[in-house]
Amino acid sequence: MTATPERTGGLGSPIQGVTLYSFTRAFHAREYDLEGLIRKTAAEGFGPGLEIIGFSSFRGFPEIDDAYAGWFQDLVAEVGLTTTSLAVNADIGIHRDRLLNQDELIEYMTRQIKAAAKLGFPIARVQISITPDSMEALAPIAEAHGVTLALEVHADQYASHPRILALRDRYEKVGSPFLGFTMDWGATVSGFAPSLIEAYRRRGASEELLVKVVDLWNTYYEQGPPADQAEHGKRFGSFIGLAAQNGRPDLGIDFGINGTGLFGPARVDDWLEIFPWIKHVHGKFFGIDDDGEEPSVPVRDLVRLLVENGYNGAISSEYEGWHWNHWQSPFDIIAAEQAVQRSAAADAGSRMITDLAEARAQLGAWLPTTEGAGA
Repeated sequence: MTATPERTGGLGSPIQGVTLYSFTRAFHAREYDLEGLIRKTAAEGFGPGLEIIGFSSFRGFPEIDDAYAGWFQDLVAEVGLTTTSLAVNADIGIHRDRLLNQDELIEYMTRQIKAAAKLGFPIARVQISITPDSMEALAPIAEAHGVTLALEVHADQYASHPRILALRDRYEKVGSPFLGFTMDWGATVSGFAPSLIEAYRRRGASEELLVKVVDLWNTYYEQGPPADQAEHGKRFGSFIGLAAQNGRPDLGIDFGINGTGLFGPARVDDWLEIFPWIKHVHGKFFGIDDDGEEPSVPVRDLVRLLVENGYNGAISSEYEGWHWNHWQSPFDIIAAEQAVQRSAAADAGSRMITDLAEARAQLGAWLPTTEGAGA
């Protein structure tokens, strides 16, 4: 059988959505609990798609009892949202003295897949630490429970990275429609986020140092993504060295983490390497400028790519600027970024799906299903 997923033909109409991860600061500050955030998401029109991180949102995850699962699904239905993706973790280092072996990892992931099914999520986002062998072993488990496994392609990885291509090739060999990728826009950033520069400024970094940080990142952007982990490490070290040379060694690790691990310099068309296997999208972004645009992520180009290649899955707006931006409302920023997405889809000759019934029907047609899944 052929393992390359068929494209739908014609223009895509992505489904609008959000991940509650975008509101982590408000959640941690106890301004909202889980129910409050879900209700806020619906009231503000950030849906209909709803993505949640399992371990950070559900007490006792991945153990979910029937009563709680029923309450959750009733709440989502009541407020007029639809579940899209549950972020699950591949924590192979949960023991202090050793890593999980393959059998233990499969058992650990199976419990999370079952939890996703019980909560009503059609997709489980998995992490890059999952190997091709593990994904192959998990395919029949995912199929049995009707949950698509969408491994996240996140900076410092990128679509044409050898590790991602190895996964793609294994997907093709296995031929399961329940294996795919989550496209994270952080792999294709086009500029150092101005809101992060402002945060460094508020921490006392000199203007001279901030100019050098941006210049260094721009140099690496021109070179493209690192060819291997050795090159990635070299770039990381150069940010640490830059901070030390300019009297702010305390900022070095922060520069390196963000400059190489959050702002990926791959180009937009790099996603075409794995496009047929993209099942879900993290609309990663960091802020909105005074013109109502995202200055560091090419949102319009990314939405156009999705539309022109027939993508009909969900986009979860994923605001990552909350890590450093404590002076602006994440809710206002999400609203502004989703307006950019809708405008970009219209400019590409299509639209974002914001109607609940239409979103549910389209997502159901977009993703594979298994008879009797979720039991």
